Amino acid sequence: MLIALLIPLGLAILVYLFALARAAYSLRAAPHSEALALGAIVSFFDTLGIGSFAPTTAWLKFRRLVPDRLIPPTMLVGLTPPAMTQSIIFLILLGVLVDPVLLFGCAIALLLGGLVGAPLVARARVWIVQLVVAIALLLAATAYAMTNLQLFPGGGTAAGLPLALTIVAIAANFLFGILLNFGVGNYAPTLVMLSLMGMDPRLCFPIMAAGASLMGAGASVRHIQIGQIDLRVVIGLAIGGIPAVLVAAFIVKTMPVELLRWLVIAVVLYAAAIMLRAAWIGRREHRAEGATAPVA
Repeated sequence: MLIALLIPLGLAILVYLFALARAAYSLRAAPHSEALALGAIVSFFDTLGIGSFAPTTAWLKFRRLVPDRLIPPTMLVGLTPPAMTQSIIFLILLGVLVDPVLLFGCAIALLLGGLVGAPLVARARVWIVQLVVAIALLLAATAYAMTNLQLFPGGGTAAGLPLALTIVAIAANFLFGILLNFGVGNYAPTLVMLSLMGMDPRLCFPIMAAGASLMGAGASVRHIQIGQIDLRVVIGLAIGGIPAVLVAAFIVKTMPVELLRWLVIAVVLYAAAIMLRAAWIGRREHRAEGATAPVA
């Protein structure tokens, strides 16, 4: 079953690379230098357990590198290659230990959710995207704080789940796939859910990474076709992130990151506050336009 997942994953990687290369060539897009450094930093610490979506969102917002509406799809497409690299590493090292039905089912469900969510975020109003991103940042800050305070569920020792819980986990991953398009990372909610169900937390990583990789490839192709992304930032995040994942996984492996998490929490909360304010102003302007439309 692991081979059955690695084969479509490999094909998904090829399709993603072809779509990205064709778009970059047609637009003569070069990697954004700041995005190169950002991709390397967030992907390095993502491999060590920090997470990449929240700090990337915060930095893109803080530096105004990308318009708010384009932050979620740009981030998703750009961070997909590092996620692919992680998925291959985790699948080879730990994937063989995981129940294949749970592993394959969650990965495919996340992919399908991602395909459903891609056009939704493209059609959503700017203030809705800002609001969802702000909520995602607040949830990420909460997850970081719980991790540092050791409040996350400890998990069990299981490598699989009973049929009923397997179905619940697969259904939840479909929802996580939709939300990933809005910048809501799937790692924290998946880890909490599976740990509460009794899974060994170490064995959650192949499930999370494989799903994120497949979903990222599928949804990224849709986002590239839609065109509402910043290609220069995408290419920078991708090129900077891949070698950083390899360094973190095979050279550094582990390091104390608790203090860094507290710093990330502060940055993420600041970005969330800005996003909430922007969403509130956008919602108020939208309601004002709706009220004046009949008069006009």
